[in-house]
Amino acid sequence: MSREIFALKGTICYSTSPTELSITEGGYVVCENGHCAGVFPELPDRYRQIPCTDFGDELIIPGLTDLHIHAPQYTFRASGMDLELLDWLNTITFPQEARYEDTEFARAAYTIFAEDLKKGPNTRACIFGTLHVPATEILMELLNQTGLKTMVGKVNMDRNGSPVLQETSAQASADATLSWLEDTLTKFENVKPILTPRFIPSCSDELMEKLSALQQKYHLPVQSHLSENLGEIAWVQELCPDTHFYGEAYSRFGLFGGDCPTIMAHCVHSSDEEIALMKKQGVYIAHCPQSNINLSSGIAPVRRYLDEGLHVGLGSDVAGGTCSSILRAMADAIQVSKLYWRLIDSSMKPLTLEEAFYMGTEGGGSFFGKAGSFKEGYEFDAVVLNSSTIPTPLKLSPKDRLERLVYLSDDRNISAKYTAGRKIL
Repeated sequence: MSREIFALKGTICYSTSPTELSITEGGYVVCENGHCAGVFPELPDRYRQIPCTDFGDELIIPGLTDLHIHAPQYTFRASGMDLELLDWLNTITFPQEARYEDTEFARAAYTIFAEDLKKGPNTRACIFGTLHVPATEILMELLNQTGLKTMVGKVNMDRNGSPVLQETSAQASADATLSWLEDTLTKFENVKPILTPRFIPSCSDELMEKLSALQQKYHLPVQSHLSENLGEIAWVQELCPDTHFYGEAYSRFGLFGGDCPTIMAHCVHSSDEEIALMKKQGVYIAHCPQSNINLSSGIAPVRRYLDEGLHVGLGSDVAGGTCSSILRAMADAIQVSKLYWRLIDSSMKPLTLEEAFYMGTEGGGSFFGKAGSFKEGYEFDAVVLNSSTIPTPLKLSPKDRLERLVYLSDDRNISAKYTAGRKIL
């Protein structure tokens, strides 16, 4: 189905605010030229003759957005989970990512990754590749074929990598990035480039200056990591002694929000100053609860971020996280918020289902513009969820069914998926 006008019928569920759900049983959501024309209890006369797919009482929700995932790490999910972040990077991640210099290996691995994303509930994602330009372009090519809307980054790292995974200089990294940008900036319909300094320990000041110049020239978004692990934060302070907090190490190069759309993953241990700057600059936080547990990083104070009005979405952070479904990230976000409330700060109430659902839909989707909602004018991303694979003798409300689907996070529950008005599953 292409970008013509059509309707889906079912139980329509989407966020009207960060704390409220709209649920229309037996309702219709209309797509017109790739955008949502509205949700209706009955089809208006002007839409009576349009094609309509009836999904019965199945739940129809907006597509989900993963704000932080590492494509090359998909191959070793659930490996090295007894290690903390920095040891895990050096022991598992860097040696495995070095393999993507081999384009044959890269194509095989990325084909599996792209197919997994296509069959899951996510319709959009911001994705790390590796520092290898040919492999990153293969990743973009394969993702483009899925119909998913994604942003993909060629990783930059000119220091503190490994003998097999580090660029030879800041200039070499910048030159490779420029070559990649010139080749991919307008090449794909569904995939766009995003600047990707791995994190401050991997990028020299000289490289950050060069990336800043590229950002200003091409007006690109940026993705990186922030305040994930206490050892990492201490390391950044050693590397950047003239900064007061981790985020300032990005901000001094103009790569921390403002006119530069920015995603910072984790923000587990952000200081008051860092939080204030993120709010001022409109930085998006990619909350990655499963990864933060697996790598013993801690629990991000997401309740505070939401209450203070920061932009917060969800990230699977594969392979720190083991599951690419943002349904799973919703459940994990709720669960870790309960631990934060019980064990760390009793004034920080746990997340509700409504809040986690918002973060996984419109909260993260808004980084792409008008995405992640069935509000009129938003791009038409939709996922149809069927709960027949989890039978019960109970008569459940739509919200109860949504909660079960979130917590069970099973790809077998997906009946159909649409991205920007196109049926891709």
